[in-house]
Amino acid sequence: MDTLARVIRILGDALNLGERADKLTADSPLLGGLPEFDSMAVVTVVTMVEDEYGVTIDDDELSAEIFATVGSLTEFVEQKVTA
Repeated sequence: MDTLARVIRILGDALNLGERADKLTADSPLLGGLPEFDSMAVVTVVTMVEDEYGVTIDDDELSAEIFATVGSLTEFVEQKVTA
């Protein structure tokens, strides 16, 4: 499973999106685009990414730009994994 698919699965699970997760693409907006994506969801998604990939994400690494779209979150995850 590629990184984008894994991130979409994490988002679907964290936000309880059900079948709506199948419609997410790299261009899908997160902040402001999904009503479920609030500050608590950010914490849940970060925790799930850390668990899934065995990485640690520090608070100072996070910004609104990372959570702008599914693609921007995926790029961030790929950078963390390859760092």
